[in-house]
Amino acid sequence: MRKKLKNLKKWQKYTFLIIGVLFLVVGSMVGYAFYNVNKTLSTMHQPIEREHSDKRPEKVNFIEQDPISILLIGVDSRNGNLERGLSDTLMVITVNPDDKSMKMVSIPRDTRTEIVGKGFEDKINHAHSFGGVEMAIPTVENFLDIPIDYYVKINMEGFKDLVDAVGGVEVNNSFAFSTGGMDFPEGKISLNGKEALAFSRMRKQDPRGDFGRTDRQKQIVQAVIKKGASFSGITNLDSILNAIGQNVKTDIASTEMLDIQKNYKEAINDLEVLQITGTGTTISRIYYLQVPEEERLRISTILKEHLKLNE
Repeated sequence: MRKKLKNLKKWQKYTFLIIGVLFLVVGSMVGYAFYNVNKTLSTMHQPIEREHSDKRPEKVNFIEQDPISILLIGVDSRNGNLERGLSDTLMVITVNPDDKSMKMVSIPRDTRTEIVGKGFEDKINHAHSFGGVEMAIPTVENFLDIPIDYYVKINMEGFKDLVDAVGGVEVNNSFAFSTGGMDFPEGKISLNGKEALAFSRMRKQDPRGDFGRTDRQKQIVQAVIKKGASFSGITNLDSILNAIGQNVKTDIASTEMLDIQKNYKEAINDLEVLQITGTGTTISRIYYLQVPEEERLRISTILKEHLKLNE
């Protein structure tokens, strides 16, 4: 089921935080601050070794404005291992500068699929815990049958540092619940970093499960963007950059980020969210989401067409 966003500006800001929040900072800062931004970009950059995907004949060319795909990975690193933690969130974003549009699909963490490199089926979020980004990327590529050109990984545990760096956030809670010894009443509430992390992680009490949790995560990110872009956020630039540098990793180089901003920025004005549906099932006492083949093919076909892979 497709769902057009009602407020494109908010989603625009959400996506920009994940794949290029630093563009906003670069555009606002000069001199000393610009030096710190470049330092943060260098800290974020973490290239990986992987074989060239057979789903992409040639490397994308930013100057020619080839459509690109980015895998967003939110990692549960409560065990202190950002490299091999479970992936709380897996989102794929495709960007087509020709028709100036973006598509985004969130893959439910319990989705049962083949783990590439292991030779068996498991929850898709286990791929990162088994083999890091190097295993998560080909597993997602195999599931959606599209190439993944780049990745951005966020440490969800450390994300609370970013919330605190902007001075906390405000969100609108759709229903009251308690988790981790904290109460979250219905309505507009203010959250510090620790509270924001708990708010975004809860799913067992949510009748919508992973989908409800994803919506809360979006609210947190949108609120961080709003505070970070304000004057108070700019005055806390050092703290914000430090939080980003420690908790975000990507194989997108700083020069490539600038190329994306220059040649793809108009695409963020049209963002469509795709939702994967499936049926919950229990196998050997373990819960999985079984995605029907026709549903997987539907999503895959949409993304392929957006990436112009069938031309």
